[in-house]
Amino acid sequence: MNIKRFIVALGIALTATSISAYAQKAYTSGVVTMTTEMRGQPATIKAYFTPDSAALTFQAGPAAIKILTNAAKTYMAVVVDVSAFSVKKAAIANPDEIDQAKAALPKFTFAPTTETKQISGFNCKKVVATDAKDKKTYDIWVTNDITLPASLMSDLYAGAGGVPIQYTSFNQGQSAPVTVTGVTDEKAPAGTFAIAADFDKITMDDLKAMSGGN
Repeated sequence: MNIKRFIVALGIALTATSISAYAQKAYTSGVVTMTTEMRGQPATIKAYFTPDSAALTFQAGPAAIKILTNAAKTYMAVVVDVSAFSVKKAAIANPDEIDQAKAALPKFTFAPTTETKQISGFNCKKVVATDAKDKKTYDIWVTNDITLPASLMSDLYAGAGGVPIQYTSFNQGQSAPVTVTGVTDEKAPAGTFAIAADFDKITMDDLKAMSGGN
């Protein structure tokens, strides 16, 4: 198992979609389906959410990965289940690790444009995000068709003027494109937002050691 397989998902957990005040449909719980890239390969991530919690789930080879966060983004756990090798680990980030990850994110200012298009059935408008740290710019496509709860809210895109549908995620110096392909009010399976009792709780450093320090 290589920790780089889910660096992208960690980035999504930190830079997940933000809400807008001008929505047509308000979701309080459900699931957001997203496509992205991991190590150059396409990947699909499902983000289950309630007003208080979010769980990003995806498959990385034989490993089923789940990343848990709370609405305040003061809690993060990476839950790894490799049934074929009887590996069940839950790495829980400490407050310093969470603060460092947040501090490493870009600091954006936003400039709305007049460009519009439909993405995944959402009416979107383009916003240009400029990172105050290195002046790099990113095209962000946001919609006002929906709102999402605080569990999927991020300071990173909070000023973009809508829910990001096509955007860039960031984590540990890496970035990846993300496209939201759907939002439904599907109920999360039982236990989605919890760590099962048969998982060993470890630190993030332990998880890195398992991956050879990567």
